[in-house]
Amino acid sequence: MAASLETAPPSSIGRHWIALIPPLTAAAYPFLLMLFHAMIGAPDSQRSGSDTAIAAIALLLAFAAPVAGIVVAQLPGIPTRARRVAYLSVASPSLYVFLGVVQALVGSTIPDPWVWCVLWTLAAASTFAKPHAIEAAAGTRPSVMRWRVAHGISAAVVLAYVLFHLGNHLAGWLGPDVHATVMDAGRNVYRAKLLEPLLVVAFLFQAVSGLYLAWQWSHARQDAFRTFQIASGVFLSIFIVGHMNSVFVYARTYLGIPTDWAFATGAPAGLIHDAWNIRLVPHYALGVFFVLGHLFAGLKVVLKAHGVSPQAGNRVMRIGLVFSAALAAAIIAAMCGARI
Repeated sequence: MAASLETAPPSSIGRHWIALIPPLTAAAYPFLLMLFHAMIGAPDSQRSGSDTAIAAIALLLAFAAPVAGIVVAQLPGIPTRARRVAYLSVASPSLYVFLGVVQALVGSTIPDPWVWCVLWTLAAASTFAKPHAIEAAAGTRPSVMRWRVAHGISAAVVLAYVLFHLGNHLAGWLGPDVHATVMDAGRNVYRAKLLEPLLVVAFLFQAVSGLYLAWQWSHARQDAFRTFQIASGVFLSIFIVGHMNSVFVYARTYLGIPTDWAFATGAPAGLIHDAWNIRLVPHYALGVFFVLGHLFAGLKVVLKAHGVSPQAGNRVMRIGLVFSAALAAAIIAAMCGARI
């Protein structure tokens, strides 16, 4: 019985301090974006080469929270609560967008970074709470496996929409008018009175079931592949909820504006030169990367179940991650103004 329980041995104390890296890195996230904006400024502002270099470094470091979360979550000797905080930190870019939208909805006058730092300070402090013995094999229970199957089925339902949506954003390379034409064609289908509610329900089920599975599998340390699968799932679950809040509640209901290319790209200021909109760059970029990476992770699981060798499955996963990163870069470039 004792062998099936995960506890925090004395040797894990050093690892516990390492586990503070994800929440502290997440807490620093808004300030890196603020540094980027201070260096870049308005479109017509004068910038030196060093200003541009500092801005680029700051934006790259903004991706450190997701990376740190994935790395620390996989380390041995990390208490369960700290591991879960590490997984949560992976979703920092989407959580910060979500926070900003909620702050606007409630009319808060407290700056977003202040609220953000308080929340992550509490998250960091929670990792020092007394650890509980947790069943390490919880992720293999039959009930969990049923949730996993249902999660996969609902993913297949929304797959066509996701691929169309990504293709629609790629059309941004040809300009806003082409993007609008493609979007209007798609909306004739997915905004149908019967289909749109079903899509919403399917996406919400993806988010809820994904968080449930992540909670179960985060009981224990996982290998690199499963760690990525959990981390990307946590990010996507929060991305889905936040994106629906932005579209259905904030844009359509609160502001009464269309959710078109201008809305997505923060027009007229754009994504790069606006102090608020810059947070959308990591949010969108990682959203594309993780949704495709998560799909390739699911494909690897399916291939393994059908007898494909581990080596071939790993090759598919590596190619998939490179493709995901390339497509994410292409889409974010289009959203920042790149054109053919």
